[in-house]
Amino acid sequence: MAVKWTEKYRPGSLKEVLGNGKAIDELRQWAEAWQRGEPITGAAILYGPAGTGKTSAALALAREFDWDIIEMNASDARTAGMIQKIAGPASRSMTFSGKPRLVVLDEADNLHGTADRGGAAAMLRLVRETSQPVLLIANEYYEIEKPLRDEAKGIQFRSVRAPTIAQALREICKAEGVACDPEALQLIAERAGGDLRSGVNDLEAAAEGQKELKPEDVATAERDVKASIFKVLEVIFQGDKAREALQASYNLDESPEDLINWVDENLPLAYQGEDLFHGYESLARADIFLGRVSRRQNYGLWRYAGFLMTGGVQAAKAARRHGYVAFRPPSLWRRMGQSRKARAVRDSAAQTIARRCHVSASFARAELMGFVGLLLKDKKIAAPLAAELELEAEEIALLMGSTLTTKKVQMIFEEAQKIRADQAIEEIELAWHGTAQRSLARAPEAADTQARAGAGLAEPPEEGPNVPVASPSQEEPVAAKPEARKRGRPRKAESEPKVETKAEAMPEAGKRQKSLFDF
Repeated sequence: MAVKWTEKYRPGSLKEVLGNGKAIDELRQWAEAWQRGEPITGAAILYGPAGTGKTSAALALAREFDWDIIEMNASDARTAGMIQKIAGPASRSMTFSGKPRLVVLDEADNLHGTADRGGAAAMLRLVRETSQPVLLIANEYYEIEKPLRDEAKGIQFRSVRAPTIAQALREICKAEGVACDPEALQLIAERAGGDLRSGVNDLEAAAEGQKELKPEDVATAERDVKASIFKVLEVIFQGDKAREALQASYNLDESPEDLINWVDENLPLAYQGEDLFHGYESLARADIFLGRVSRRQNYGLWRYAGFLMTGGVQAAKAARRHGYVAFRPPSLWRRMGQSRKARAVRDSAAQTIARRCHVSASFARAELMGFVGLLLKDKKIAAPLAAELELEAEEIALLMGSTLTTKKVQMIFEEAQKIRADQAIEEIELAWHGTAQRSLARAPEAADTQARAGAGLAEPPEEGPNVPVASPSQEEPVAAKPEARKRGRPRKAESEPKVETKAEAMPEAGKRQKSLFDF
């Protein structure tokens, strides 16, 4: 099987990592401190855009210093148990050679799903207790929780410049024996948008099965959405033709719902006064059309929303504006990213309550979560309620409006864990006793049957409506004068022996609990 070029030409040492000399120097200093036994920090965070060489730098570091490496990436379930089972022992134990072992945890900024529950706390504990170097790799530095950022050294990787990417692509073409036109390489490098990995992938796709690569063979589009959106914003706010603004948005890899957030965030930075008022009026009309698209599923209305948020906003200004504007991403996305973990815990708690109360998760989130939070503040029922709902510590803290580290939340969670453990033990004991009683109830009956068979005794007669029972009056005459017959059931003679039933004939079998079939 052919090896992909991104793996085939992955850097073998830190000096081969291109485009981030300052970050590589900081990483080397951090590793050399560990090599001397005087670590600067237990962990370092390599953060920056995708494809800038973060993972390649971590692997090159292990090769250059001849360290063992343990890696957990996004395909692994990075729960607290998995981190403690795999990365925990690796970060606390020495190697046979006495050299450090590098522990790499990829996508450290993406620990928000149910599959990764407790992973962030376990990662923080690992960083604090580690005796081996740990590298955390992330795209967004500020989506990592602050306690974890404070415990690690941050090393930023920036986007790779287009000339550097073109130089790397030229070396790969030379190694593969492909004659490449410099214009084709420059075109691939510019459209990679600072992502070296994407540039290598584009080169491999364009050169597949060819010995010569020309500009017309390159059929890739720009990947860096941020760079493209900045150009579109410049046309919208500083251009003078509405049609140009609309056409610029056609080549943008953004949905209208995302584009309106970009325009809304940067409108106050570009316009002032009456221009700002009219710009927001046009943007509000675009938002109305987007709402109609969502309700009616009529995507033909997108054209009106797109024109209003581009050409309409551009036409809102009285005169053409000049000067540099520092455009910025929507703050809404940043706030949503920061609250992602809290929203995941909220949804998990709502689903737990909904499952117990047999209602929908939306109804539990809107109507029941506040009520459950009030019940949890009652000391008498807090722990049993948490045990019944099987709430985690994060969910208890959210419902109570408190933090995870408070003593009250921890006490409720620990007591709930004890109650759940006792209930589990009780269920096991009840199940075991039920099985034992059934087996013991069958044992005397089987033993009595075997004893009768050994003694040659016949089985006792079965009771039934057609089975006659011999009376002592038929065997010998009764001397007493029969009394006058009265209405009703005849009285049994005093000398008549009591007919034993099957249950009375075998008292050793014990009483058997009635089932539904006995009634």
